[in-house]
Amino acid sequence: MSDFLKGTGVALATPFNVDGTIDYQGVTALVDHCIEGGVEYLVVLGTTAESVTLSKEEKKKLTAHIIEVNNQRLPIVLGIGGNNTNAIISEIKEADLTGVDAILSVVPMYNKPTQKGIYQHYKEINDNTSLPILLYNVPSRTGTNMSAETTLQLAQLEHIVGIKEATSDFSQVLKIIKDKPKDFLVISGDDVLALPLVAAGGNGVISVIGQGFPKEFSEMIRLGLAGDTQNAFDILYGLLPVIDYAFEEGNPAGIKNILKAKNVCDDSVRLPLVSVSDSLSNKIKNFVKNYS
Repeated sequence: MSDFLKGTGVALATPFNVDGTIDYQGVTALVDHCIEGGVEYLVVLGTTAESVTLSKEEKKKLTAHIIEVNNQRLPIVLGIGGNNTNAIISEIKEADLTGVDAILSVVPMYNKPTQKGIYQHYKEINDNTSLPILLYNVPSRTGTNMSAETTLQLAQLEHIVGIKEATSDFSQVLKIIKDKPKDFLVISGDDVLALPLVAAGGNGVISVIGQGFPKEFSEMIRLGLAGDTQNAFDILYGLLPVIDYAFEEGNPAGIKNILKAKNVCDDSVRLPLVSVSDSLSNKIKNFVKNYS
């Protein structure tokens, strides 16, 4: 049912004009760039999209625009998450989810629920949609880690089909892969660890750098899934410097500067984020110019 989530998904950035408004021409260019590069699916309104700085109306218009530009070429995963369970349920019920193939929902941040609270939060989401749901565990942003045990418990629910796992504890990822139901997907939320996760039995990645280098990164994951780890790691080692650059001064400032260097869109971000420094921008330009 959820095989379309295997391989490389990209967590799309939101291109902005210099005045801070959404650059819809840039959005179109970015979507086309990713699709033409061979990624398997698109992720809309994730962290990389600066979704916390987008208004309700902007989110609605941006999602509709991406669905229109995509024109059913690739599956679309929509980020619907937060730390108010009832508000998420209302958003799901009120949203026009035509053209959306799955939901990505992050572990609640800031209010730091217990494992029981995390379970009940996701159970409510599961019970209020018929779309496939991807869990998203990113402790570095939320301040709370969803344990392997909670993930495996949630994997038994009807609509929860997988997890985007971005913990720094790789042993936790291995526990999930070892004991998960057969069809439950384990997807990396860390670009550097994506290939090791695939080699360990995972199913792919939701990538940031993949939108900068969609052809290379998606090919790397496909090779990894096919068991050709030598050629896959050759690609990863070639991309390692720019993966570091993408996160050196924060996401999505880094990936947006990469996209600017590749003439896809501008690198403007919204406060409290700021654009990367001149020194990092120069490193990125040199990498893009010399990478082959």
